[in-house]
Amino acid sequence: MNFKQIFLLLIALSMLSFGLPKNIQKKVDKEIKSVFDIETFSFTPKVISTDIANTLPSKFEENNLFEIKKEDALLGYAYVSKAASKTDEFDYLVLLDTDLIVLKSKVLIYREDYGGEIGSKRWLKQFIGKTQNDQLRYGDNIVAISGATISVRSMTNAMNNLLQSLKILHSKNIL
Repeated sequence: MNFKQIFLLLIALSMLSFGLPKNIQKKVDKEIKSVFDIETFSFTPKVISTDIANTLPSKFEENNLFEIKKEDALLGYAYVSKAASKTDEFDYLVLLDTDLIVLKSKVLIYREDYGGEIGSKRWLKQFIGKTQNDQLRYGDNIVAISGATISVRSMTNAMNNLLQSLKILHSKNIL
């Protein structure tokens, strides 16, 4: 290997080791422990090739889809991403079982003064049990929240895009 190849390899390895920001990772770990009722687990990125990722409705980058395992047994997946609010974005988490059924959704960080009600357990619980075959519709099977219209629509669209992406990934035997 020449110097340039070694340098590029070191950069690639350092990028892989960063993962999620610490404040988000801590919240994700807490939810995984609670939902899967475990204390120790491995949390490793599930990398989707760029060619396939570019065709999906949701964003799949190096560090936003993760496999959750205990002693090499796959328990499920964690998807971490951002969705638009009125003037900013909010971070959210979706935990899935091995059949790609939503076990939990959670707003991790909300950065607006208004609309934070979408982070309530009561509102988010309507996503539990949703699968790749579900179609979510704001105001129909997804309840509206007064004062949080933009965030509710954004979260509903983000969940729809994720479910559609999961369907595609499952059909290609990637998940």
